[in-house]
Amino acid sequence: MTEEIIIAGFGGQGVLSMGQILCYSGVMEDREVSWMPSYGPEMRGGTANCITIISDSPISSPILTKFDTVIALNQPSLDRFESAVKPGGLLIYESSTILNPPTRTDIDILPIEAANEAAKLNNTKIMNMIVLGAFLKKKPIIEFDNILKGLKKVLPERYHHLLPLNEQALRRGMEIAENAVASV
Repeated sequence: MTEEIIIAGFGGQGVLSMGQILCYSGVMEDREVSWMPSYGPEMRGGTANCITIISDSPISSPILTKFDTVIALNQPSLDRFESAVKPGGLLIYESSTILNPPTRTDIDILPIEAANEAAKLNNTKIMNMIVLGAFLKKKPIIEFDNILKGLKKVLPERYHHLLPLNEQALRRGMEIAENAVASV
């Protein structure tokens, strides 16, 4: 099993931490992992993305142009990376902020209103965990308990009081993805 993912959005949306959580969790399962961040000098508010690879075998290169999964958290990221999804791959996007939805018909597309869901949970910073939960429901490449351990590793200790809220957001994202699958 090899899953090649790019996660993209604005700086401050938790793009890089989503990739880190997947990689730490993969290491806990004795997987090969690669995490390659890319961001502009402005960080928060600028564009950011990370290529994340989880594999059962050695990873030859962290540099990719086509992905099994693209996770786009804003319109510029969707515009830039929609064409980078391999045919038959998965595109997850934060739909409450997207004006021009994806148009491809050869991939699986999952819109998630993660920003609205995060607002319902009274913390907009957990939007990325809702999206990550949806991804894990669609592609359960890592055990959920290891994702929680990876989250604890990535989240600074001063924010560990938010671990239960982040777990709730992950589970909410999984529910949304499961309902989206059931309604198709």
